[in-house]
Amino acid sequence: MIVLANPRSDWSVLKPLLFQSIGQTLTMVLITLVVGGFLGLILGVVLYGTRPGNLFENAVVYRILDIIVNIVRPIPFIIFLAAMQPLTIVVVGTSIGTVAAIFPMVVMCTFATSRLVEQNLVPVDPGMIEAARSMGAGKLTIIRTVLIPEALAPLILAYAFLFIGVLDMSAMAGYIGGGGLGNFAIAYGYQKFDQTVTWTAVIIMIVLVQVVQGIANAIAKRLLKRQQ
Repeated sequence: MIVLANPRSDWSVLKPLLFQSIGQTLTMVLITLVVGGFLGLILGVVLYGTRPGNLFENAVVYRILDIIVNIVRPIPFIIFLAAMQPLTIVVVGTSIGTVAAIFPMVVMCTFATSRLVEQNLVPVDPGMIEAARSMGAGKLTIIRTVLIPEALAPLILAYAFLFIGVLDMSAMAGYIGGGGLGNFAIAYGYQKFDQTVTWTAVIIMIVLVQVVQGIANAIAKRLLKRQQ
């Protein structure tokens, strides 16, 4: 059976839905990046700091956190959404809607960010940390004034990469009624055989990624120039 694409897209109806979907996507992505990105930064610093020979060296804590991160990160987000449903209901009060989608997104983002942060802190010159220690700087001061500033440029690029992953997660939120561009593309494009609608959502997501990546590249480039 041959299915023909819908030749006409009624944008008088679709336009408000599109803007609503963009708003839902931006809400999910921004809240997830702010909350999950901050929690992930803290967890990433702890992962780095508890490594052997580092600021808070603790093999037991590092091993436990490392295992937890390795367990959570590889889980496909659509499966993670389903697995988190009981906890989402306890925390949020519902398993349906944008807020219900944000909670598992924040959890997944936290673990994904932690590994990115850890990996970008590892290359920081240990000599700079030792120099700060010899000057009497405390551990938290070293993190705030040496560790994070030295890794800031690659961290910004890592967060831009994370934005793409979070945007991808938001596209799956439609499966639990979270809305967003992914749901818009599926419900009004794919399921109605309307390629114009589908590609409109795709192009908007591509533009969002390009804008964020371009801003991140410019900021990272400026920071790298200052460090040279």
